[in-house]
Amino acid sequence: MAAELTVPQLSAKHRPTLDQALSAIRSRAYWSPHPEHPKAYGETAAADGLAAFEAVRGTRFDLGQPGTDGWTGGEVSPYGPELGVEYPHGDPDVLLPAMKAGMAAWRDAGPEARALVCIEILARIGARTHEFAHAVMHTSGQAFMMAFQAGGPHAQDRGLEAVAYAYEEQTRVPGQADWSKPQGKRDPLDLGKTFTAVPRGISLMIGCNTFPTWNGYPGLFASLATGNAVLVKPHPRAVLPLALTVQAAREVLTEAGFDPNLVALAVDRPGEGIAKTLALRPEVKLIDYTGSTEFGDWLEANARQAQVYTEKAGVNTVVVDSTGDYKGMLANLAFSLSLYSGQMCTTPQNLLIPRDGIATDAGHKTYDEVVADLAASVGGLLGDDARANALLGALVNPDVKARLEAAAALGEVALASREVVNPEFPDAVVRTPVMVKLDASKPDPDAAYLSECFGPVSFAVAVDSTADALELLRRTVREKGAMTVGAYTTSADTERAIEEVCLEESAQLSLNLTGGVYVNQTAAFSDFHGSGGNPAANAALCDGAFVSNRFRVVEVRRQA
Repeated sequence: MAAELTVPQLSAKHRPTLDQALSAIRSRAYWSPHPEHPKAYGETAAADGLAAFEAVRGTRFDLGQPGTDGWTGGEVSPYGPELGVEYPHGDPDVLLPAMKAGMAAWRDAGPEARALVCIEILARIGARTHEFAHAVMHTSGQAFMMAFQAGGPHAQDRGLEAVAYAYEEQTRVPGQADWSKPQGKRDPLDLGKTFTAVPRGISLMIGCNTFPTWNGYPGLFASLATGNAVLVKPHPRAVLPLALTVQAAREVLTEAGFDPNLVALAVDRPGEGIAKTLALRPEVKLIDYTGSTEFGDWLEANARQAQVYTEKAGVNTVVVDSTGDYKGMLANLAFSLSLYSGQMCTTPQNLLIPRDGIATDAGHKTYDEVVADLAASVGGLLGDDARANALLGALVNPDVKARLEAAAALGEVALASREVVNPEFPDAVVRTPVMVKLDASKPDPDAAYLSECFGPVSFAVAVDSTADALELLRRTVREKGAMTVGAYTTSADTERAIEEVCLEESAQLSLNLTGGVYVNQTAAFSDFHGSGGNPAANAALCDGAFVSNRFRVVEVRRQA
């Protein structure tokens, strides 16, 4: 097929971006090519994006994929409206061979061409950030600004970061080498050698409900940039953002002269559960998954033909030992507990507080005072309904609401949840967080704080001492995993002890956050999301290990 986009054109346009991304992952300094502010996209971008989102509602989303044997859909926004979009349902016996057919040409294009095509896909997505923001908002329940930033530029950053790591790992080995081994008086042994990064096969990306693009883009672009075809299987409640992504990818691949079937969409019929079926297909050699521990464990145990990358559940913990900024600590924790109704895999759940209290710049605070002050801080933050709606978004599904309502029976309620009315979307289910006081002094294998309670639920756990808090931290990370750990202390020795636990148990740690950076936020090119070293996830977003096993290097030797 004739290419409308040539490699020289793409190189002139995107090679500087690739070089900056490569520099950023080496320096770990702040960098992002994707603007966070909605006004940066032009005067008409907001209206155009909303119009584009509204235009796709109630339509049939035809991607021109082979093997389409029907149509399916059924997404309902957490804010109330039905999206009414129908997506192609594919026959894998037709679709998967069609996806494999384009892989040879994609492989032969080489790492740089693949990286540049991927960056062009991200640029097309970036130009439609307002449209994507509405799609993310109305599938995940995120408030608009969070959907705009996390579902737009931050997700695009994570995708670009994966492309940069993929390029770096593939180019560690030269494409060719002349090899000559001296043989004394005899002629040397001369060989010409070529080294080609070859893909593993079809990559299955299983999307999540809460962050379809942010969690989906790393695996999608890591696999595509390393030469694999990618089958995108969204969560049934959050199809549209990834369908738009597949649409953009197919358009760019076509224009660049590659087979558009290198990226395709797979959507369930209601109750069909095609993820299990696809995960066991012999053509599928890579799987990326974000979601429940139960299904993540199933994938790891059963999809033996594939390299499986999972992000599952964990018990995120904050150790409160002491602080030099009591007011700042309370404000920081209150925001962390409230953002997106606690529906982030990085949101703190367990707050471990010594029962004798803590030293602060405002004087000694008892356990009860710390808990009461934190509850008041959350209440103050969310006291205004307009601000509460902007921070909380909507509960993503009925399971979260059920967990929230059940939490009040687990112990003494320090902060009761309340219903918030969203005047723009009266059907949205919006609730403020609940905080429950628990005691760790009596060993209980079924204690609520030993399991993840996903949603706007936190436990203020009284412990006998900071040393006991560290033992409980170690136990929960080792047994249940953690995506994040936070801690507050003014003691260098305590800080070192907390750091040692996190180093030994491979948990990402944030210390003494009192400003505008929160434990549940991570920045691409600098912060690692997960570590791959505890049960919460077997991979980190994003590092060399996340991409290096998505391809193999095949050598061809020729007699010189």
